Amino acid sequence: MSKLIEVNDLNIYYGDFLAVEDVTITIEPKSITALIGPSGCGKSTFLRSLNRMHEVIPGAYCTGSVTMDGANIYGKNVDPVNVRRKIGMVFQRPNPFPTMSIKENVLAGVKLNNTRISRSDADDLVESSLRGANLWEEVKDRLDQPGSGLSGGQQQRLCIARTIAVKPDVVLMDEPCSALDPISTLAIEDLMNQLKDTYTIVIVTHNMQQAARVSDRTGFFNIAGTGKPGKLIEYDDTVKIFNNPANKATEDYVSGRFG
Repeated sequence: MSKLIEVNDLNIYYGDFLAVEDVTITIEPKSITALIGPSGCGKSTFLRSLNRMHEVIPGAYCTGSVTMDGANIYGKNVDPVNVRRKIGMVFQRPNPFPTMSIKENVLAGVKLNNTRISRSDADDLVESSLRGANLWEEVKDRLDQPGSGLSGGQQQRLCIARTIAVKPDVVLMDEPCSALDPISTLAIEDLMNQLKDTYTIVIVTHNMQQAARVSDRTGFFNIAGTGKPGKLIEYDDTVKIFNNPANKATEDYVSGRFG
């Protein structure tokens, strides 16, 4: 399931504007990689480039390569929809489909992919995905009620269940806890640690403590000023980034001197 991702010389553009410059990084399978850095430094843009989500903005494109197990996701005949099936995304704000029940939310991605599935297989998939998102025990008696009726933390776990229901290889998370209270945040962090046994996880976070707690490796992005491109300054084991970074800017950021 879990896949190695290699990024080489990646430049991300919005029209003529170079948003992220020259990123080369290897993301290990079955690990959690955290991307940190001040606002506007390109970390969410970079995250979205890993499953070609940034391309939904008109005029956005990249140069360079992103390979997953040796296949370039930006290759000539590669369908971005297939890429997004293999590399799922969980967004900052929980976004269950408001008109759908909890069960329908979990199955939404599967149905979107036109996957034919029997009722009993659908029931099994709903249960296994909700169990995978640590949500089953809380919602098993109300699967037909709207997903939007859950608490914020439960909604975010429902979105994670929806993401893993399509059996991706990689799960991208763009500040998945920023809208949540501390208890829900802890639940999502515990869940991430369980999910990394199966998936490669990449998370963007503004929460330094969260990056230090959950990730195996951390990439620090920074920006030289407004209108300049974001750059990956340093990428290493999380313990080293937080305790003994090689770069002064990294040290200033993780110690809270700026950002």
